[in-house]
Amino acid sequence: MKDLKNSKLTIAIIFALILGIIVGWAFPDFAVRTHVLAEVFLRMVKMIIAPLLFATLVVGIAGNGDIKSLGRLGVKTVVYFEVVTTIALIIGLGFANMFKPGEGLTIAPQAAGIAQAAGMATTSHGTTFGQMFLSLFPTSIVQAMADGNLLQIVVFSLFFSLAVCAVGKKAKPVLDILNSVSTIMFKFTEYVMIFAPVGIFGAIAYTVGTNGVEILVNYGKIIFSLYTALAVFVLIVLFVACKLVHISPKGLLNAINEPALLTFTTASSEAALPKAMSIMEKFGVPKTIVGFVMPTGYTFNLDGSTLYLAMAVLFSTQLVGINLTIEQQLVIMFALMLTSKGVAGVPRASLIVLAGTLTSFNIPIIGVAILLGIDQILDMGRTTVNLIGNCVATVVIARWENCFDYNKMNEFLKNTRIKTNTFNKTNNEVSFEKDFGENII
Repeated sequence: MKDLKNSKLTIAIIFALILGIIVGWAFPDFAVRTHVLAEVFLRMVKMIIAPLLFATLVVGIAGNGDIKSLGRLGVKTVVYFEVVTTIALIIGLGFANMFKPGEGLTIAPQAAGIAQAAGMATTSHGTTFGQMFLSLFPTSIVQAMADGNLLQIVVFSLFFSLAVCAVGKKAKPVLDILNSVSTIMFKFTEYVMIFAPVGIFGAIAYTVGTNGVEILVNYGKIIFSLYTALAVFVLIVLFVACKLVHISPKGLLNAINEPALLTFTTASSEAALPKAMSIMEKFGVPKTIVGFVMPTGYTFNLDGSTLYLAMAVLFSTQLVGINLTIEQQLVIMFALMLTSKGVAGVPRASLIVLAGTLTSFNIPIIGVAILLGIDQILDMGRTTVNLIGNCVATVVIARWENCFDYNKMNEFLKNTRIKTNTFNKTNNEVSFEKDFGENII
């Protein structure tokens, strides 16, 4: 019954996507007003995230009582994030040099766009190490939940879990309550997902109605370049990850297709976060790892956004006829690796980082003004890759910790009627390090 509901929801989402495109093209004035439907759906999702994340993480950590593994988990997560982010930068640079999307572009930015880009260049988002480290710790958990600051919620949850473990049996009633809250919030998520097609219709209709279909032609080169690079990145990372953890790429893609579609149509990672967390847990990733890796990746593993920034920098330089050497490109990319952290949740965060980076290297920001016109379309692709990257990360980290449940994965694939050719590997005794070495060799 649940599988039937999921398949119906996927069909409804696709239908809403097509209908939104048609309405946005045929009735643009009406389509612009449908944006409120998307906003309502996104607000419904955001009200789930904080209690779901808090309850899931505390139950996962304190329920198992394995506090020593937290430090190891954190180190492995950061290492994986940095490796994958570097790959995203390299691919973004490679495709920007290959396609040269900024050369020969004749689109003139509007005066309002130039003014907005100039404002972005002076916007501070706290990118120094001290500010970023300070921002991890909330002054109020209520405020952190109200603001939707996932990383602050994670930090509070970690300390709360430590306290629960230290108290011992006296904390069991609290743990039982949070376990119930976690179960309730996942059920709550199912109810909210019923409204997903309505929200997606509003988001797509608004995007098409605001920009018009002709914008795809005018900006075709940069759109094609970015989406091709994003597709190549997903295929490479997905293939390598699945090879390392001995699962089927098709099975993993089928598992996350619904949250990925939600993210693409709404251009919001938050829209799919509760659904993605639920699916990855059913896919065989322990609750602790899902609750820690996914929200942390929301800040530190923005693969799609990082790749986009690499391409956007070269787009901006090509636009004004500046030819950067490989050394200069690498210096700028290193700066982007630092400045792109900790900006999740900031409106037009990627463009703000781009404008600030261009200004710091004395590069004209006219490219930002031009990209403003299609930022929503580009954001749909890069945000989707952000989500896919974080879902893949949970599987890799779980395997690295030798706690990925292959039996649970096979049961999940069987229940969702996905025909996959998975490795029948249920012995978790073989270490991740050995698997990694074998695949490299």
